Amino acid sequence: MHYISQTSERTAMNKDPFYSSLSQALEALYGPKIGILSGKRIFGGDINTAERLTLSDGSFLFMKSNALSGEAMFRAEFAGLTALRRIGALPVPEPLCCGRDTDRGISFLLMEYVSPAPRRKDYWEELGRGLALLHRADTSFLHEGIPGPLYGFPENNFIGSSSQINAWKDSWSGFFAACRLEPQIRMAASSLPESVLRAFSALLERLDRYLPEPDFPSLLHGDLWSGNVMTGPDGRAVIMDPAAYAGSLEADLAMTALFGGFPESFYASYREVTPIDPSYRDRKDLYNLYHLLNHLNLFGEAYYYDVLAVLRKYAP
Repeated sequence: MHYISQTSERTAMNKDPFYSSLSQALEALYGPKIGILSGKRIFGGDINTAERLTLSDGSFLFMKSNALSGEAMFRAEFAGLTALRRIGALPVPEPLCCGRDTDRGISFLLMEYVSPAPRRKDYWEELGRGLALLHRADTSFLHEGIPGPLYGFPENNFIGSSSQINAWKDSWSGFFAACRLEPQIRMAASSLPESVLRAFSALLERLDRYLPEPDFPSLLHGDLWSGNVMTGPDGRAVIMDPAAYAGSLEADLAMTALFGGFPESFYASYREVTPIDPSYRDRKDLYNLYHLLNHLNLFGEAYYYDVLAVLRKYAP
């Protein structure tokens, strides 16, 4: 199920995937004789610079880069991709290493380059079944030595460029309140009317009435919209750019419906593997309130009325 590059054996031997320069990283992966011939900018993302690097042996790498301060984002993405690949339910690009290069003034993440191809006829069905299998997988490997079930992730990460708190909680509603809604509400508080803040407080107090405890935690992609799915060389869907954590599978499903949605064939195939509670439709917008708040904080007031509409639905 993984996409495995020729560097897999090398990276498996690298216990610390972090390097203090790009040249040091390339030498650790390929040896001293391999360098970068050229880089081609790939457009589509709005946070990082993305490039396809051509190496002197003719092979390709995918590199994300940002300012030196972006180091934490790339460390977190490396951890998320690694966790998703461990399950093996869906194709996930192999993260090779990350680091910061002070001479170049960048932080970076090197990954396997996934060459795009036309979609298979069963593209969406395969993605639906694969996501359902991911959601059914055991997540205890994330918190070895700590009894579960638990919601969270071994480290904090990012949703877009916003910090995402992943402190372990033994309650899903408690996790969603403390680690998802509350941080975003605090970020937005200075620009929200007092009446809206009171409504948020009322919602948080009754959140456990809306969000039932799942049968088990699921490993979530965390930011699963169409922009974070691409087509790999065999025509299958490849998931990327995760904001991974263990949570309720419904949160991932809700995100797929936020920006245009996935086709019904995706959901039908998902349900063939993992049933979706009929009452999920009553909670879908509440899960997406988190992402709408994040967009409000990142991009401004254009998202205010979307946030308000959802808030009024659950805290009239």
